[in-house]
Amino acid sequence: MSKFYVTTPIYYVNDKPHIGTAYTTVVADVLARWHRLKGEEVFFLTGTDEHGIKIYKAAMAKGKTPKEFVDAVVPEFVSAWKSLDISYDKFIRTSDKDHEERVKKFIMKLWDNGDIYKGVYTGLYCVPDETFVSESEAKDGKCPSCGRPLETVSEEAYFFRLSKYKDRVIELIKKGLVIPQEKANELLSRLQGDLKDLDVTRKSVKWGVEFPPDPSHTVYVWFDALLNYITALGWPEQDKFNKFWPADVHIVGKDIVWFHAVIWPAMLMAAGMEPPKAVLSHGWWTIDGRKMSKSLGNVVDPVELAKKYSADPVRYFMVREKTVWDDGNFSEKALKERINGELMADLSNLVARVVTLAEKTGNLRSGEAELEGFIDFGRFSSLMDNYNISSALEEILIGIRKVNKYFNDKKPWASTPESLSNTLYNALEALRMISILISPFMPSVSDEIDKQLGVGHGAIKDIGFKEFVGNPKRGKNIFDKLSE
Repeated sequence: MSKFYVTTPIYYVNDKPHIGTAYTTVVADVLARWHRLKGEEVFFLTGTDEHGIKIYKAAMAKGKTPKEFVDAVVPEFVSAWKSLDISYDKFIRTSDKDHEERVKKFIMKLWDNGDIYKGVYTGLYCVPDETFVSESEAKDGKCPSCGRPLETVSEEAYFFRLSKYKDRVIELIKKGLVIPQEKANELLSRLQGDLKDLDVTRKSVKWGVEFPPDPSHTVYVWFDALLNYITALGWPEQDKFNKFWPADVHIVGKDIVWFHAVIWPAMLMAAGMEPPKAVLSHGWWTIDGRKMSKSLGNVVDPVELAKKYSADPVRYFMVREKTVWDDGNFSEKALKERINGELMADLSNLVARVVTLAEKTGNLRSGEAELEGFIDFGRFSSLMDNYNISSALEEILIGIRKVNKYFNDKKPWASTPESLSNTLYNALEALRMISILISPFMPSVSDEIDKQLGVGHGAIKDIGFKEFVGNPKRGKNIFDKLSE
């Protein structure tokens, strides 16, 4: 059986989930559900990143220990993903003892190989990202990843020989590791400069994994966090690791691609492991045309959004409104327009009309497949497999509009019994297939359509016109129309 391993980043718990983290997670969920539909064995990983100085400071500000602080915040992520119907297979926490022990084993593997050594680092440091930045990487005294000001610091540290793997990492990126190509080109340009060895410990930070060769140090939060992708598979135990590694795709925001496409592959190379197959860099959301910011008070809470509109329309809007790798603008006005237009007018009304007429008519028989190819399934599959899920969704909408036009043109309510039966057969079979294809995007809507058609849950192997075997029965409206 084919496998598919998809991950989100593990989210930093110094704040609750927002529309950006929700977007990453929904995209990963859509892909996980798509590959399950194809009959593949899927492992979908998400979780939380819980170590480092930012967590320590946030905990102190709340009068809590770091563990008390993270234990209070993590349930908010679990609850958020439940409200958005996220079907992850494992939720990992970097404060999990088994993760911490596996991090130590990985470090000892690199230590024994001679790829970690002791030194002193004096240089530019990004406090928010908790990373040192070389002079050549800095942009006007600011971090190349997040754009925030850098500080000059000096401290004893242990280093990973990142520079040793520079050429191999460059070759990997040239072979297509990073999607889209524009982001790959940015990394290759950055790699033309010096690639300094990476400090992998902190002496001043006590909230972290103890560094095994020298317990007076803790492990650098990013080095710890990246390892979750293999510790979640039970590494160094081999069964699940051998089944699912390498990851098929790491889905990450464009600000953390460097860590996933340069540092992470080098770490794996040093340990004698395969790098991931792909790192998918996604764009950011603006809110009503402005950057999302707590100071502006425009941070969108995905939990409240799902409560207000239900999960499926929110999921749909996220993946419909923009391509994965581009930035996009989020507004409730646009969300309402999508619901009232494409979802309500195109899909929900079609289901209601077809199922209501089929329920009244009864005695449904198969006929000629006049809607064969109403969705370009080959194109749809290719788009999904290449992570262009917004364009794949457009293919479904094109198909829905074809069925609507077919139904209107045939006027089955005013035709002969034979023509009525044939039209209903085509429309019902098309709806059955539409339900299958929209299920990765809107799982609850798909369930409701199946219920109204009186059919079981389908899979990709069920795409194609067959004898319709169902018992259509009109149910509730799939979406509630919204006021403007």
